[in-house]
Formats: sequence, structure tokens, C-alpha cells
Amino acid sequence: MSSAFVIAAPSSGSGKTSLSLGLLQALQNRALNVQSFKCGPDYIDTLLHSSITGKPGINLDLFFNSADQLRELFYKYSKQSDISVVEGVMGLFDGFNRAEGSTASIAKSLNLPVVLIVDAKASAYSIAPILYGFKHFDPEIKLAGVIFNRVGSEGHYQYLKEAADDIEIPVLGYLPNNKEFHLPERYLGLNFDEQDDIKTTVNKIANQISKTLNLDLLLQSSSLNLAEQIKAETISKDKGSLKIAVSKDEAFTFTYYENLQGLSALGEIEYFSPLHDNCLPNADFVYLSGGYPEKHLEKLSKNHSMIESIQKYIRSGGKMLAECGGMMYLGKQIIDDAGNAFSMAGIFDFDTSMKHKKLHLGYRKLELGNVIVKGHEFHYSEILIDKDTETCGRIVSAKDNPVNVSLYKKNNCYASYMHIYWGHNSIYNILFNTK
Repeated sequence: MSSAFVIAAPSSGSGKTSLSLGLLQALQNRALNVQSFKCGPDYIDTLLHSSITGKPGINLDLFFNSADQLRELFYKYSKQSDISVVEGVMGLFDGFNRAEGSTASIAKSLNLPVVLIVDAKASAYSIAPILYGFKHFDPEIKLAGVIFNRVGSEGHYQYLKEAADDIEIPVLGYLPNNKEFHLPERYLGLNFDEQDDIKTTVNKIANQISKTLNLDLLLQSSSLNLAEQIKAETISKDKGSLKIAVSKDEAFTFTYYENLQGLSALGEIEYFSPLHDNCLPNADFVYLSGGYPEKHLEKLSKNHSMIESIQKYIRSGGKMLAECGGMMYLGKQIIDDAGNAFSMAGIFDFDTSMKHKKLHLGYRKLELGNVIVKGHEFHYSEILIDKDTETCGRIVSAKDNPVNVSLYKKNNCYASYMHIYWGHNSIYNILFNTK
């Protein structure tokens, strides 16, 4: 028998990620084999999960995957684990179309119980109607229990517990309102650059969890027999012979693990650093991922040998896909939030700017002929003057509405703000029409 549950909340900012990381650490401290998942397209939380579990954090997303694909993905990574922890996204019922694609829909697809995290800082017995609503709004949701966050005192917790008892929702415990449990954040999410500070904070949360959360009750209330639900794996195909280069350093970090698995089926992956390496490795295909190039502008700009290597590769017909931060790096310049311009690779005839930050966020669909590829957009920068840059395909929102984002093309190089999720489908074959 194993345990598995979804961590959800009434809204963003309730403490899901802090508590998820603390729980992962507390469970690791018990020498349990823990597998983590993240609902939605988030890159950063999965990286933080991995820093604790030592395993890849896996995204679960019903916009990217069908319900059957979602279940196959979940069981694939859960089957060797003692416990699987699924961190939700936004509020429990917030999806791309009402509740469609929400944490609730993922919990139902996987038939997993939900642990509700409630920010109780300014609440007492009035928390009862909130709990009542979440218990009864969707009868298919199985609530394993509630954890109260930012609790002021033991007396405060007793008021909250009475409210939950009256609604007949199990109370799993609480976290006190403590500034030391606050994780550093930045504009694209939690600041995973501050690894030492995060580790210290997570250890403090895990230590507190061991005192004020009933982990035994949590594991007992979320037990399930995964072996009965796991389907036989399909036999893997022979590995391809492509040489694939993937960016990986402090500036370029955003990659879906399943995307890398899909690429590895095409051949051998070699990682490279636009920050630190002198040139591209010998490759048939280069994947220049997203990340935080705006935090490393001077160093990227001064690495002339890498820029020249990329320019030569593209001029000679080399095949490349660049996403978001990778696309910014391939422009003429990146302008920082103070208005300072730093020269980049100059593959595309546009600049990108951080000066007037504006959030661009949402699921996206890329239409390339008869093929539709899904992904998402999440950035604060903007493109300046791209009207003379060649584009291809058409990108729309999850509801098929036009969006102001393009897929740019130069020779065999494709670039976009859109982060593409392809899993085991071959983005290489889609872009370059190979079979």
C-alpha cells in the first residue's frame, strides 16, 4: 500500500508551496520514498520539489494531457514510491475554463483525496461556512482533511478546530504564524536562486510539521493501492541517433522533465551553458530553454565565443527551438528594468525589454498546419519592433482567442514566448517535418 494526496487551497497565497515543501522534507526525514507532482505548467515549484526529494518533479496538467494520459503519467512515477504528494495550483476550483483543468479536476481524474490548506490568520469560527462550501460544492471531491496555516496561538487553533469538527472535516493540524516560514519570492515565483535560505526555511517548516501536524493520520487517510491502478507499460521504441544539445545553467533552467524524456528517445542529450561554455556542442538539434537571462545580461553579452558559435550554427542551417528566455537571448538586445541595453545573439531582428514589466500569462495552442501543439506563456518582458521578423503557424489561447504572441523563424531556427509541452511526442519531427 502507498499513500497519495493533493494539497489544495481556497486561493493562491494560502501557503500551498511552503507547506508542500515542508511536508516533502518531513516525509523525507521519515526515510520514506517520496515522489512529488505539481498541478499546472509551473517550472519553479518542480525544481524546488526536486531539491528536496532528489527526483524530478512531474507536472500534471489537463490542458496538456488527456485524463488517461494524466493517469498514466501519475502512476508511472508513483509506482516505486511510498507516498506521492501533488501540489495544487491557484484555488482548488480555478481552471482555464471555470473548473476545467483545475486542481479539483486533476484530483478527480486521479481519484486522490484532497488536503485543504486554509489561511486562518484573520479567521476563527467564521471559517466554518468556507469549509462547508468546499466540502459540499463538488461531492466528487474527497477531503482527507484540513490544515490551518498562519495560526496565532493554540487557543486560536482550538476555535478553528471546533469549526472544522462541526462541518465534520478531519483536522490534520496547523502551522503557526511565523515569519521564519516565509519563502523568498520574485516576480516569476519563488526565488530558487536562494537555495541555502530556502533549505533553511524548509527545514524549519518540516520541524514544525513534526510538532503540530498529525502525519500518521495524513498517511492513513490518503492510503491507496497503486498496484491495482497501474497499467502495463508500453515497450519503448529503439532510441534514435540524433545528437541533441539542451541549455542548462543559472540563466536557462525551465524544462519539463517529460519533454527531456521525449528528446532522449530521439538520441543522446548533451547539456551546455550559454553562460559558461565557449561554444555549442556538436548537435543535430539545439533546445534553448527558458529561464532568467535578464538576471545574467552582462555575462551573456560578454560571452562572444558562444554567441558566434550560435550565429554560425544558425547560418549553416542548424536546427534549433528557443523558448521565452531562450528567444530573448536570440534577439538583438535585452533591455533591463533600468533601461540598460545588452547585446545578444542577434539571430532575430528585435529587442526584448524588462523596463515596463507587464504579466503575460495563459495557456496557448500552436497551430502548425494540421498539427496542434500545446503550451503556456508566462513572462513580464515585451518584444520591441518585430514586424519585419518572419513568423509561421498561429498561436491562440485555450479558448481559441487570438493572442499577441508569435512563432518566429530564421532558417531552421524557431523561437517564441510560448513554452511548449510535447511529452513523448516529437517536437523535432513536428517542426522539421521528419518521420
